[in-house]
Amino acid sequence: MPFLGQDWRSPGWSWIKTEDGWKRCEPWSQELERENNQCNISHSIILNSEDEEIFNNEEHEYASKKRKKDHFRNDTNTQCFYREKWIYVHKESTRERHGYCTLGEAFNRLDFSSAIQDTRRFNYVVRLLQLIAKSQLTSLSGVAQKNYFHILDKIVQKVLSDHQNPRLIKDLLQDLSSTLCILIRGVGKSVLVGNINIWICRLETVLSWQQQLQNLQMTKHVSGGLTLSDLPVHMLNNILYRLSDGWDIVTLGQVTPTLAVLSEDRRLWKKLCQYHFAEKQFCRHLILSEKGHIEWKLMYFALQKYYPTKEQYGDTLHFCRHCSILFWKDSGHPCTAADPDSCFTPVSPQHFIDLFKF
Repeated sequence: MPFLGQDWRSPGWSWIKTEDGWKRCEPWSQELERENNQCNISHSIILNSEDEEIFNNEEHEYASKKRKKDHFRNDTNTQCFYREKWIYVHKESTRERHGYCTLGEAFNRLDFSSAIQDTRRFNYVVRLLQLIAKSQLTSLSGVAQKNYFHILDKIVQKVLSDHQNPRLIKDLLQDLSSTLCILIRGVGKSVLVGNINIWICRLETVLSWQQQLQNLQMTKHVSGGLTLSDLPVHMLNNILYRLSDGWDIVTLGQVTPTLAVLSEDRRLWKKLCQYHFAEKQFCRHLILSEKGHIEWKLMYFALQKYYPTKEQYGDTLHFCRHCSILFWKDSGHPCTAADPDSCFTPVSPQHFIDLFKF
């Protein structure tokens, strides 16, 4: 019977340690082999000139492998991480699932670094990081935690450069700093992976990010083209009705006096409440004005404290019910179903975390 897998006598895959953790690399390139051969030649010349046998064959082979490893650590172009941007989610609670189907493993395999560069996925990744910061930070492995803060650093630098979605990142950093303070002061290193000093440095980094976002100044672009205030009133009103977050409406209402009047429209806030909450929830938290009218704006923020709002994302992770694989839709996965599109289910951030709770 032929052996289809890798030979059990082989040394296995080659792994390198990078800023994102341990990564699997491709076989050595021809350029690296040529460089290594030159090193071997020069090394043999030195040995022959001194007429001393410093290294035996095994030690010389070890030194050669170490040079290759150091080369790949410094050359990011030759690194090959997980080619498959998906992860198989086991259905039963088995030993394999516990070892290879964890939240940390999913965080390593799914390409979140590239996802934050996509406008459709940015809010999705930020919300996922926020949920992990609230309750699942200690369940991540050491590599996953390192990747978590590496991706968070990219998000903060992106917001500081393009000035988009600063409020989302402020909320994320606030939850993360609160969690880190509780873990470091109250619990300590008993549940934290790694040295406690590393976590203190991470907390200081988060506090520094919060200060940078607090001092963020929006630059005003001066151009001779059309501005927001030049649009007709009905178009401005249409823009407000397309926003699904109440804080965005409040912020936009501070731009011009016209938008301030439009942002106080009772029908606008009524539509927003009806979109996010059910009628039974309205009856429990009615807020009436002196004239007996319902204060829909106050109702929205009151209901927001008690019930979660409906989340909207341009693109999300997908789960294949046929293959039990979690993946980004554009990257795909090796599906064996006759009609793969009928098996795909969008996965919310909370559902993503629930998939790995066992």
